[in-house]
Amino acid sequence: MMIDFLKMHGLGNDFVIVDGRTRPIRFSAAQARAIGDRRKGVGYDQLIVIEPPVDPAADIFMRILNPDGSEAGACGNATRCVASLVAGDLGRDHLTIQTISGLLACHIRADGLVTVDMGPARLGWQAIPLAHASDTAHVDLAEGPLADPVCVNMGNPHAVFFVDDAEAVDLPRFGPVLETHPIFPNRANIEVAHVTGPAAVRMRVWERGAGITQACGSGACAVGVAAIRRGLVQGRRVTVTLDGGDLIIEWLENGHVLMTGPVATSFRGILGPELLDVSA
Repeated sequence: MMIDFLKMHGLGNDFVIVDGRTRPIRFSAAQARAIGDRRKGVGYDQLIVIEPPVDPAADIFMRILNPDGSEAGACGNATRCVASLVAGDLGRDHLTIQTISGLLACHIRADGLVTVDMGPARLGWQAIPLAHASDTAHVDLAEGPLADPVCVNMGNPHAVFFVDDAEAVDLPRFGPVLETHPIFPNRANIEVAHVTGPAAVRMRVWERGAGITQACGSGACAVGVAAIRRGLVQGRRVTVTLDGGDLIIEWLENGHVLMTGPVATSFRGILGPELLDVSA
């Protein structure tokens, strides 16, 4: 079996995208791991399969797999990439993408940037979820120099740690420990951030199931919401600078979070039997 794919990225957060709208395509965890190998496979932060929608209100369904073979509930940068791709196919600048976490309304702007309504920021401890009741604006959790995170669910769980200098944090050391901390029954994405201006934040991210990535859209949303909750920035619109560049995050009064940023296409290719004929 051979499967065509498209490699896209949003601020260096890169994706292998497969179109399964006309024929069903499902990848096993072993296949996802093989494709995700950056030396022997293609390499990606997430593997995306575009499928027919289940909800009639949606234009497509987007399935998201991590390099370890696990399934993710949300990926903001992938949503922007897929929105740009599918909108071109449909000849429209607005569309709705369905994920296992819900429906996401997308808008391709005239300047080429893509805005996604990531839905409401969920702030209750059960919604994160956490293992026990907690004030999610100040969670009793510490590891090394990281302490007192803000927890937010943006379709997946996030813990945001504000520090003096995000660049100085040994994220490869502390990220995996915090991702799998018992307080997170479903694991968590870990962000470290510091404020750089009245409406600007610098962040780095350790993604659940993927490790360090150049950018994380849902993570940038979580950081923007966390900074606003803590009163660290002015207003409800924040420019979040990631390793790969900037995303604009706006937390609306109705609780929804808008994320705006660029997308790019890297190349097209074919997944061959060397990557598909694998077993666990």
